[in-house]
Amino acid sequence: MQVAASQIARNSSGVERSDFILSQSAGQKKLRVMHVGKFYPPHRGGMETHLKSLCEELKSDIDIEVVVASDRVRSRDEEINGVRVSRLGTLFNFAAAPVCPELVRRIRKADADIVHIHLPNPTAILAYLASGATGRLVITYHSDIIRQKILGSAFLPFMRRALARTSAIIVTSPNYLESSKVLSPFRERCRVIPFGIPVREFENGDQEEARAIRDRYGPRIILGVGRLVYYKGFEYLIRAMAQVNGQLLIVGNGPLLGKLRALIEKCGISDRVALLTDVKDVLPYYHAADIFALSSIARSEAFGIVQLEAMACGLPVINTHLDSGVPFVSPDGVSGITVPPRDSNALAEAINELLDDNERRARYGRAAKNRVRQEFDLSLMTGRTLELYREVMSRNNRS
Repeated sequence: MQVAASQIARNSSGVERSDFILSQSAGQKKLRVMHVGKFYPPHRGGMETHLKSLCEELKSDIDIEVVVASDRVRSRDEEINGVRVSRLGTLFNFAAAPVCPELVRRIRKADADIVHIHLPNPTAILAYLASGATGRLVITYHSDIIRQKILGSAFLPFMRRALARTSAIIVTSPNYLESSKVLSPFRERCRVIPFGIPVREFENGDQEEARAIRDRYGPRIILGVGRLVYYKGFEYLIRAMAQVNGQLLIVGNGPLLGKLRALIEKCGISDRVALLTDVKDVLPYYHAADIFALSSIARSEAFGIVQLEAMACGLPVINTHLDSGVPFVSPDGVSGITVPPRDSNALAEAINELLDDNERRARYGRAAKNRVRQEFDLSLMTGRTLELYREVMSRNNRS
């Protein structure tokens, strides 16, 4: 039976759910979905955060299993917040892709109605193709393969083969769909479903802790959050601080920590820039800051979920004009300012404009909060994903 798109129910948390998924009458079993990712929290990363948030919301309505790589050679199964997670033993890593020999068998024996793979993850695609899985395939296309150009070219035929077998491809922004050459031949299969976060959890931070942060670093705080890796462009943000009367806090850790520390010393701005590598909870820092800056320089930054977190806390965003979802999340002149990438002078100018203009900063902050509530709440992402599953099952059942 086909269910109209308007037939939506809500569970106790207020999340929209499709009646097709909810129906449990007359012995009808729950829809079974296997999510295949690269890693799962507490492993840090945007893809991992998204996978956890989505599956924890979906678990009450469908039978969810998550299969990811382990940091160890041995496999282990566990349950995390009600989600079954299998961390498969990793034999070795090839070009940052974990090789898990057990993955082929797990996909083959899952008997899932839908296998939902999160990319980029070349070894997961190869395992899926080798498994002979007969269920529907849904792919969330987080990003192109950017840095490993030779590997990406060699892998492209396998990627195209998998994309051709999909029932649907989820893309997180219209910008990325328009700019990805890999997705271009499969546009008719693509559906834009932006990432979402639990907005209310970010709106109410620990104000006492936020005040303590402002007392220590304030009053003019610029915040950056992310792994200290090349595509975040933190070196440009640090150089910009030579022209800014304020305090930059960068929350994160990663392989560029030493180089960034040396750059701060070289620029003579140790009194204006702090690298905070052991922060357990970033939320009070969002509430203490005046501006959030995302200085990314490459389309490896496909979306920038941290923008959503900052916007939910009422922060205006300064981001960069990449051919990815970054400027889609926070549009220029609406919830902040967008500047060219790799341009420290433009970053400094935008920061100074907002620090010196209280009314404009507040206006952008209000718009940011409204935008994330209306477009990027976790309930919206989950409801859209369930509706896509409904369409995939309904379409295949009729064929």
